[in-house]
Amino acid sequence: MKIDRCLHSALLVSDLERAEHFYGTVLGLPKVDRTLRFPGVWYQVGTYQIHLIVDTNLKVNLQNKEKWGRNSHIAFSIDNLEAAKTRLENSGFPVQTSASGRAALFTRDPDGNVIELSVATGKSTH
Repeated sequence: MKIDRCLHSALLVSDLERAEHFYGTVLGLPKVDRTLRFPGVWYQVGTYQIHLIVDTNLKVNLQNKEKWGRNSHIAFSIDNLEAAKTRLENSGFPVQTSASGRAALFTRDPDGNVIELSVATGKSTH
């Protein structure tokens, strides 16, 4: 078996409208058409997709409350860290800068899923 790329990640969300506001409006991800019959929405990130799937009983718990990057998370490459931080804070979302000193920050979606926003340098950030 040879794996040559990652196609998508699925995140559980409890409230689709709140999640769509965060991923579509705050993060600005473009929505992808989908024909599945269960509640959810897909977003495109380059050749990759984020699949939001509704689970009304969802409870997200941070294992490491002090360093969000040491929890399960999805990382996105961005071009301007300060603009992202300002946008998130102005939209009411928490922000935690990377403890490693990298040009990266962490935020949490309305359900508490951790999202990393990192300035790409052309090298792997991890």
